[in-house]
Amino acid sequence: MSVIGVGPALDTGRAEGAVAALRTTSAVRERARQLLSRAREGDSLWFDVDDYALQTAAAEVADVTRARYPDLKIPYHSRWRHFEAGGVDRKAELDARLTALDAPGGRARAMIDLAVVSVLLDAGAGPDWHYHEVAGGQRFARSEGLGVASWHAFLGGLFSSDAAHPLQVDAAGLRGLDTDRLAEVFQAGPSNPLVGLDGRVLLLRRLGEALSAQPEVFGPQGRPGGLFDLLVAQQGAAPATVAAHDILSQLLTSLSGIWPAGNAIGAEPLGDCWRHAAVAGPGLTQGWMPFHKLSQWLSYSLLEPFQWAGVEVVGLDELTGLPEYRNGGLLLDTGVLRLHDPAWAAQSWTAGDELVVEWRALTVALLDELAPLVRARLGVDSRAMPLACVLEGGTWAAGRALAQRSRGGLPPLNAVSDGTVF
Repeated sequence: MSVIGVGPALDTGRAEGAVAALRTTSAVRERARQLLSRAREGDSLWFDVDDYALQTAAAEVADVTRARYPDLKIPYHSRWRHFEAGGVDRKAELDARLTALDAPGGRARAMIDLAVVSVLLDAGAGPDWHYHEVAGGQRFARSEGLGVASWHAFLGGLFSSDAAHPLQVDAAGLRGLDTDRLAEVFQAGPSNPLVGLDGRVLLLRRLGEALSAQPEVFGPQGRPGGLFDLLVAQQGAAPATVAAHDILSQLLTSLSGIWPAGNAIGAEPLGDCWRHAAVAGPGLTQGWMPFHKLSQWLSYSLLEPFQWAGVEVVGLDELTGLPEYRNGGLLLDTGVLRLHDPAWAAQSWTAGDELVVEWRALTVALLDELAPLVRARLGVDSRAMPLACVLEGGTWAAGRALAQRSRGGLPPLNAVSDGTVF
């Protein structure tokens, strides 16, 4: 945990201004590029960068993308892809059950509710847990398993305090959640251990507190779907438009306090933002490297619920690539990044260690450079294949495939986290 004090109350404005600056993807990109430039100059304590290997990485990503999406009709990288695990059209079932809700607002609110709670449950499950879906008899592990499990938990009303309205997430339902109930629904137990079960419940309870504390954002019930009304409903009868970065900004403003990292400037929580001595910036932002990975993953996962409700989402590429271990692993496994000391790969690192902070920053900056190389190999432009589709096609899948070939699926670095970073 890192906290920067700001002295007396008259400095509160400085703290708020610094935090607001760090809650932008322009700050994420600019600072990530600082560290990439420094590494290319040979000044990194941790990594070498091999620019020639970017073509190797681009070839891996392009090959995986063609194999997964031969027609190059690539959806966004989002939680909704995990809801399609096993080739099952689960959204059709949800659509059928939501027919009684007013369109489009009621349906959009329910889908936003589902996406928010499911993303927050998407921490590493561990290698030994799986979820058995009774309908169809399929078995899923890791992110797909967590996605399918959270889907059925939502349909079963686990996160609602109103038995008459199970297809919602509300503050009271989240605050009343306990570990035993979540374990039962996720089929977790001694013979099927799910890593971080207590932490998942704590995070959802903290979400419930944040929702209930902000009725002006999330409504009187404290529903994540209140974001739809806040960002769209007030636009009236005109065709609604929302910027992807506005979705992220609202999530960061409203929910940064739920993250357990504890990083802060004064009393202002920073969430997924970490110290790195080489990062330059004005005033109180000096030395901070922001990422907001889970909030951006959530933003990507909310694009489709807004679009399905007839809302045009613009500025997709303002969001950054996700600095997590599949994308970062792709860069290590293709040789774009090399550790100064290969023995470091066997050590355990935390999210706040400078090596991990820099790995994640280099991942963000290099994904921006990798994306046009992938598009060139596939013969498409950024309009046909925005970054959200490059990730899905894409970098995440290629990183996973390389990890499976090299280490049975394990990441190339052992980064221990609470699930809100990796």
